[in-house]
Order: sequence, then structure tokens, then C-alpha cells
Amino acid sequence: MYQVILYYNFEPIEDPDRFCKAHKKFCKEIELKGRIYISEEGINGTAAGTEQQIEEYKNYLWSLPGFEDTEFKQEESDYIPFAKLICKTRDEIVALHVDDVNPENGGNYLDPAEWRKVMESQEDYVMIDVRNNYESKIGHFKGALTPDVDNFYDFPKWLEEANIPKDKKVLMYCTGGIRCEKFSVLMKEEGWDDVNQLHGGILKYAKEEEGKHFEGKCFVFDDRLVVPVNPNDLEPIARCEITGKPADTYINCANMECNKLFVCSEEGARKMEGCCSEECRQSEYKRPFDPENAFKPFRKWYNYFGEDFKEREVSAADK
Repeated sequence: MYQVILYYNFEPIEDPDRFCKAHKKFCKEIELKGRIYISEEGINGTAAGTEQQIEEYKNYLWSLPGFEDTEFKQEESDYIPFAKLICKTRDEIVALHVDDVNPENGGNYLDPAEWRKVMESQEDYVMIDVRNNYESKIGHFKGALTPDVDNFYDFPKWLEEANIPKDKKVLMYCTGGIRCEKFSVLMKEEGWDDVNQLHGGILKYAKEEEGKHFEGKCFVFDDRLVVPVNPNDLEPIARCEITGKPADTYINCANMECNKLFVCSEEGARKMEGCCSEECRQSEYKRPFDPENAFKPFRKWYNYFGEDFKEREVSAADK
């Protein structure tokens, strides 16, 4: 069994290139795989390896001045969902394209238990899913606004047009928390006072509150693509773009000129040979489609949740 970690830390880095070079060297030495981005504002990463490799990496990052308090979201996986290590510098560790956004001026943190308590209360609030449309499409909290945006940097424009009353209590969440760190600052600067963010994001909430009130599954930026959140609510909320049946598995179109990420059931994928359209299926640039590997995470859920999960999937397909 392998370990997958997701983490970030808005700790200023004076020389990102030098920091990155040393960081990459250490990761290669312990044979860690994943994606790690470094900038003047800090570090943002997701990685996987054996338990020993992950512990070595966590201790290494904690040993660096300013990174002693880095929090990690950690999950198990029966395989390493990364093909290689990517460790490089960026202008921002999460791109909002707005100057002078300091996460220290962000919203209040609600730990998972507090978040759930607010949702189950009679309080009046607006909840915002601070993720891209293809993420919220397959899973989100009940009652949340799910902006139809393709990129995180599209959120400022969306906010201008959303008409959210500024006296409203605001709840916001994302996968691991990093996008809320910046978007909450923006909302406060634009005049919202009662701004609150889910500390640790969906992944921490899933672990501590068993995903209560979350519908569907969570998109993740590794080869798993989607992971379960609420073991008591596993019915797909999206539909296969080929068959129209309930589904929440993402694949990339097998036509290399297209490569569209789309929701597709195993039935639909086999029918179209991993392509999103008949045009793509006929393309000379179509790569071979391997359903055994494409749907490996999905089969893992079947094995983990057993017959009860299968019955739920059949029930959803009948609706």
C-alpha cells in the first residue's frame, strides 16, 4: 500500500530557483513521484510513495526554516498515481492572477466539525465551491454554488457577476484548502466581512466527518482523477457523455489532437474506444485505449465497498 499526500504552505521563499533545485535533488534521492510547485509565495505539492518515502519527505520539508507547520492531507492508494516527479518554479503556487493577495488576510478557518455544524444549523449562508466546473460536476456539498468556470483565475470575474449580498455569511471550500486561502482574501477586500473557509478542504472533511452532506466524489489532480468522499452516498451525480447513464469517471479522449477530459462510463469508453466523439474515434491520431488501466481506480472502489457499492450504482443507473 502506498501513501499519497497533498499540501501547501504560503511561506515566502527568497530564492525559488535555488530552493527548487535543492528540493528536486532530495526528492530524486528518495525516488519520490508527484508534482511540486515553488514560487516566491511558497510551495504547493502532491506526491506519492511508500510510507517510508513519504515520512522522509515530510520530515525534510518540516526541517526547512518556515515550513515546520506544513500540514499534509494523506491517503492510501494501492498504486502510485504519478508517472514521474515534476518539481519546478512558477509565478504563483496557485494562479489567481491578482496582485498583492496575502493569505494572512483571508477568511476564518472552520475545521470539519465546525463546517458540518454550520451546515446542519438554521444559519443563513451562501456556500461557494471554489473549484473548476469539471471538478464540481462530479461532486459537491449540497446547496453549494458551483461556478461554471474553467480556471481558478476566472473566479474574480465570476464574483463580479454573482450578485452575492455582502451581508451574507460566506462559506467556501476546495479540494485541499489552497484556493480558498486566496479567494477568501479577494472576497474580504471586495466588501464581504463574514467569510469562512473549510480548513483542509474536502479531503480533510472526508477523513474527519466521513463526507457527510457531500454528494458524488472528489476530483484529484493525479492519475486516480476521482476519489470517494462520503461512503454512504456514492451514487454518481454526473452522466456519461457517451451513454447518458449516471457516471463520475473521467478519462482523456484517446485522440491525441483532442485529449478532452470528459465523464465517461466503462461501457461508453469501450463503445467509443476511449474517444469523446465518433470524429475522434476515426482520427489517425487515436492512441490505443486500455480500459483495464483507465478504470483501475473505479474497480478499486468496488473492491473496497463491496456489493453494497454495486447495488448503489445499479440503483442510480435505474433513475
